[in-house]
Formats: sequence, structure tokens, C-alpha cells
Amino acid sequence: MKISILIVSILLSNLSANEIHLQTEIKQNEQIKLSGTVVSDGQQMIGSRFMGYVKKVFVKIGDKVKREDDLYEIESAEFDMMKMQADLMLEQSKTMVEFWRNKVTRLNGKKRRLTIESNKTKINLTDMMDLDAEAANAESMLSSMQIMVKEANIRAKQMASTYNYIKMKAPSDGIVVRRNIKVGDMVMPGMLTILLVDMESLEIDVSLSESVISRVKIGQKVKVKIPSVGYVTAGIIHAIVPDANPMTHKIKMRIRFQRGDKNIFPGMYAKVTI
Repeated sequence: MKISILIVSILLSNLSANEIHLQTEIKQNEQIKLSGTVVSDGQQMIGSRFMGYVKKVFVKIGDKVKREDDLYEIESAEFDMMKMQADLMLEQSKTMVEFWRNKVTRLNGKKRRLTIESNKTKINLTDMMDLDAEAANAESMLSSMQIMVKEANIRAKQMASTYNYIKMKAPSDGIVVRRNIKVGDMVMPGMLTILLVDMESLEIDVSLSESVISRVKIGQKVKVKIPSVGYVTAGIIHAIVPDANPMTHKIKMRIRFQRGDKNIFPGMYAKVTI
């Protein structure tokens, strides 16, 4: 009797193990459907480097812009003062160069005259030595002033290039999705003024459960669907963020896809099938 019970137990145990194994195989083979959001990988956050008031705004939300298109312009007393100082330093250094150049010319002329006169009459050797020292000092000052002109010229050019931060231009092609300024607003250094999104670099951001992390890998192809526009395509997993959120136990995954000619925008709902 005991032997029969033992045999039945073993058979039931084997049957249960086979059933669990079969269920595991089915789970491993079944498709996983995930929800995601379309995001842009080419996001440009435009900020001001100077404090000032917004003078003009050339774009509005939804506008498409090209690289180097004007976005907005500010009036900055800080920049104006820096530019005036750079221009003034350049003018002063040029004036000093002209002064010392004229002085060197006069001293060299005087030395030539004394040399000619020395052939006719005796001149004081001390006077000639003093004249040589004065001429050498003038030439040294001329060289210093010429270096100062170069430095001042570089500074003036830097201020001219900094004008791009006063009249802000688009760093790349994109669409204006946020505009935090209007004419008359004061902007501070580092303040976000305009947000541009590159519509050619769209991705899908997916939160992945820890339980299915073994089913995905970088380079894997997945099915992507954007229900709102009825678009279905293939995507490729290009990033899996390793640090799981301890609160939700989710892991971030990024999927690249081609949007074709569809009007797909960041923020749209997406379905991903693995």
C-alpha cells in the first residue's frame, strides 16, 4: 500500500514539474506588450548668458526653425558696458602705439643728425649714450604697445562674437515647443528661454519591468506602433538604463525608429511589442 502511494506521488510530482516547465516555456515565448512615449533625442535648451530685457522675439510655439535663424534679441547694459570697455581699450592702445612710433622716429632722426655732426665737430659722448638709451626705451615701449593692441583687438573680436548671445540664433534645425519669454521680460544668465526639438531624432522611451529584463538586449528589433496616426514600424533597442527605480522597480529603455512621412511628435503614446 505504501509503495503504491509512493509511486502515485512520484507520478504527480513529475506531472506537476512538466506542467510548470511547459508554462515557463509558454511564458518565455509569449509576446510582451509595453507602453511608451515618443521623445526627441535632439533637444536644445536655449538660455541667456547675460542679464537684460527682451527686445524682440522672432518665433512662436510650433514654428520650424533652421540653424542660425534668429530666435530673440535682448538689451543688455552689462554687455554694452563690456563692449564699450573693449572698444575704448583698443582705441587707447592704438593711440599709444602711434605716440611711441612717432617718438622712435624722432629719436632715430636725432641720432642720425648727431652722427653726421660728429664727423665735423666733436660732440659730447654722454649725450649720445643718453640718446641711445632713450631710443632703446622708446622702441621697447612701442613693442609693448603693439602687443597691447593685439590683445585689445582679440578682446574686441570676442565681444563682437558674443553678440550672438545678445541676438540669440538657433543652434540647429528644430521646432519651438516651449517659449518662456515675451517682449519686455527680464532674462537672467542660465534661464531657459526657448526649447527646440529636433523632429528627425525621435525615440520611444519605455519603462521596463525587472521581470522581463532578460528578454531584451541592445540591438534587438521590436515592433513599434503609434496608435494616434496608425503607424506601425520596426524599432531597435539602443539603450537600457541599468539603474532601476527603487520605488517602481522599472528600468528605462530607449528604442530608435524611423517616422517616415508621418506627423509624429514628442509626447505621443506608443506601443512596443517584444
